[in-house]
Amino acid sequence: MDRADPLLQKAIERIDIPSVLIGHRLISKGDERGLMPEEAEAFANSVLKRRRASGAARIVARELLSRRGYAHAPLQKLPSGAVAWPKGTVGSMAHDARVAVAAIGDTRSVRALGIDIEPGEGLPFDLDLVATPRERREAVDTPHFGRLLFCAKEAVYKAVHPLEGVFLEFHDVEIDFKRGKARVRHQRDVELRYFVSSQIVTAAFLLS
Repeated sequence: MDRADPLLQKAIERIDIPSVLIGHRLISKGDERGLMPEEAEAFANSVLKRRRASGAARIVARELLSRRGYAHAPLQKLPSGAVAWPKGTVGSMAHDARVAVAAIGDTRSVRALGIDIEPGEGLPFDLDLVATPRERREAVDTPHFGRLLFCAKEAVYKAVHPLEGVFLEFHDVEIDFKRGKARVRHQRDVELRYFVSSQIVTAAFLLS
């Protein structure tokens, strides 16, 4: 990609999910023009910073979709907040202040997919708002654990919400980083992959 961080891309490539492509882009001036007319209406009242980041995420997503034969596909935002992906694909997009990411999968292999990105820094609020007692007891030895946990739960929500259409609180999702899984409301298990570098990226998925 034209606007990429080589070290970040190497880290992203270590997230190995069957039939899933993941990419990123450094958010840049002019990326707001990455919003197609069909998409721009949903961001008409958004500040430039939000339109720019959303455009960057769609630039990444369309580049990945083009590898699957879906060139120039509009990615419209649905009333639920989810995105209308081309038939036969499942995907997710996210951004922080610096980087936009996207993940694209084939529905023959992947039933649900969520991705999230956060800066590699501490959580700006109390960990108890995010972590269950078990998660606090079993915290993995990694920098910025709280931010990683937040990022993972956001990715799980993005994967599960389109399937169930229900709102999840942070404590409705319990992460087990050692097993690479998340348990949603003590019922559904979701697979999880992540890395921590200059940014934190997590991907949650369910295989078909």
